Amino acid sequence: MTSFVLGNLPFPGQGGDQVVSKAVSTAIAALFKRTGKLDATVRAEPVAKLLQGSVDGFDFIGHSMLMYNGLRIKALELFVQAVSIDFGAIFKGQIRLKQPTQASMRVVLTEEDLTTSFNTPFVIDKLQRMEFEGQPLHFGSTEMNLNDDKSLTLESQVCVGDETLAQSVNLTAKVEVYDRTKIAFVDVDYYGTDADIALGQAIVEHVNALMDLDSFALDGTQLRVDKVRMRNKELIFYGVAHINQFPQKK
Repeated sequence: MTSFVLGNLPFPGQGGDQVVSKAVSTAIAALFKRTGKLDATVRAEPVAKLLQGSVDGFDFIGHSMLMYNGLRIKALELFVQAVSIDFGAIFKGQIRLKQPTQASMRVVLTEEDLTTSFNTPFVIDKLQRMEFEGQPLHFGSTEMNLNDDKSLTLESQVCVGDETLAQSVNLTAKVEVYDRTKIAFVDVDYYGTDADIALGQAIVEHVNALMDLDSFALDGTQLRVDKVRMRNKELIFYGVAHINQFPQKK
């Protein structure tokens, strides 16, 4: 069993498990704009079975990961069992699966991750596609905080139509998962004037409609979340990634 940090291909003088471990780290890192420490551990006993592409499993842990669309992740953990790979593709720096597999998944987001992600052009563009009372919306800064009572607070400045004076959207909500595929704000409390509350309700309805995991999955993968927990100012998702083919950087 071998664990080490991302490096360069090829891998002269390294064992088969080291080759696969480094290739996994390299391939996953290529899917992100920036990453912190990455660790991949391949399990194969005996190691010779790797030549047939048979792996008992591998564990991947990544930290401080920034996606190309600007979304931030504090930690991503994948634990894969009994996977069959094309060993020859490893020497080209690629991971190719001979058959679909699945991985246990854990994703950790901090307050800073949520706030940064909510203010990216990727998310703002999706939010500004909605209308309120027939008028387009223009989002200013948004801040999200995780509270000790396991709720989150969202505060945003939003201009409706041609108005130059922004309305304040201020709400607290719990986060739940439905049908393993949808994440939603529930038990929402709204604050402010009647107009602010009406705007906040419309935004939550729109955001809940957007948070479909299938729209965020990488090519060749399907994400399913079994539970979500809030602990120590972190939002943690537990679930499964169904992997038909290892994603490639576009």
